[in-house]
Amino acid sequence: MKFLYKTLAAFLLTGTIWVTSSMVNPEVDTYGSDFNPPGIKASSFHVPEYMSENDEFAALEKQIERFMRREVLEGASVAVAKDGKLIYAKGFGYADKENKTPAEPHHLFRIASVSKLVTAAGVMRLKEQGAISLDDKVFGPEGILNDSTYLNYRDKRVEQITVRHLMEHSGGWTTRWGDQMFMPTIVARSLHKSLPVTKSDIIQFVLNKRLHFTPGQSSYYSNLGYMILGEVIAQVSGMEYEQYIKTNLLYPLGIFDMRIGGSHRHERAKLEVKYYEPTPTFYVADHSGGDEEVLRTYGGNDMFALGAAGGWIASSTDLMKLMLSIDGLDTYPDCLQAESVLQMVDKEMNKYGPLGWRRIHSNNWYRTGTLAGTSALMARKDDGISYVVLFNTGSWKGPALANDIVRTIERGIRPIEEWPEYDLFELDNTWASSRRRPQVIY
Repeated sequence: MKFLYKTLAAFLLTGTIWVTSSMVNPEVDTYGSDFNPPGIKASSFHVPEYMSENDEFAALEKQIERFMRREVLEGASVAVAKDGKLIYAKGFGYADKENKTPAEPHHLFRIASVSKLVTAAGVMRLKEQGAISLDDKVFGPEGILNDSTYLNYRDKRVEQITVRHLMEHSGGWTTRWGDQMFMPTIVARSLHKSLPVTKSDIIQFVLNKRLHFTPGQSSYYSNLGYMILGEVIAQVSGMEYEQYIKTNLLYPLGIFDMRIGGSHRHERAKLEVKYYEPTPTFYVADHSGGDEEVLRTYGGNDMFALGAAGGWIASSTDLMKLMLSIDGLDTYPDCLQAESVLQMVDKEMNKYGPLGWRRIHSNNWYRTGTLAGTSALMARKDDGISYVVLFNTGSWKGPALANDIVRTIERGIRPIEEWPEYDLFELDNTWASSRRRPQVIY
């Protein structure tokens, strides 16, 4: 097996084999975006799955397959890195159960609240560009969102809300009366508008209500706050939120497939998996106002409105590349400055927890995401091991499933005594695959 590793490493470094035209096709726009850089038609790096078929990962695969059977999960994608090197990327089960399409590492999954980490990194990029401060006010005449649409607010305390407050979930909102991002009918009725509601409608709706607490005085997990951060990014940058994130964060990393996903089945992106709900399955009102009830997975949730808070779709390998670029370790070039990376996770700087990340435990960083039809987990550990796990099936356990995922992966990688020496990222010949610190595209 050591000989196999050395042989693989040699091939990876020379690039004489393994690279196929299916990995990068510059003539085809695989991500369906209107925001491509001029003249660029590229796909993200697609690692061949067979390159992860090593005996050392047998225990990991056994744990994942057992976990999927127990939790009745249809498909998954898993990527593992060690010391900044991608050493494992594989799909499990089905991307499309009806058509028996196997899940592969390049398939796109909804990543739910992992989107918040993407948004937080975007804010830090704006900060590095000198366009924003975390202490900038968001609302009021002197705020970033000072359009006349948002100046008619009921609670004057909204003028205290800063960018930092939104990033650390201390903006003043709770879900005491429901999550504002998942109640479109109530929002529409309150504003005397028809469905679908817009992000602007949702913001106007909450500004018509009193805050649940004074900004900065407490913290409560808020999808709303991160949706508003998306609007902040758009206003400050002068670009649509998705456009800014792609051109200033993702494209410089060679990530081209990530995008904001669609809500309905017919809006599935190329390479995107199908989503499945646990039984019994319930139907809900269509967020867009359709007459027929729909699955929450396909039409019940407005993915475009969720956007910065939970609307991105991505592959496990692209998310791994992004995570390694903001992990603060010197084994892979970071796309953010060291000060920015530290500011996102430092307990002394952040009163109510990390910015974008979900949890910091013993210098291990975690970001989770849960939505109807999907569960996602990213982990950056201080021993140099990082992993990304994506599922295309919902669970009645909700966010609690993340703890089970962590235990499953940890049990699977614990028996590995000698990690492979090769780096699958060495296969990446996309136009932005340099191992140097990525540069912003203007």
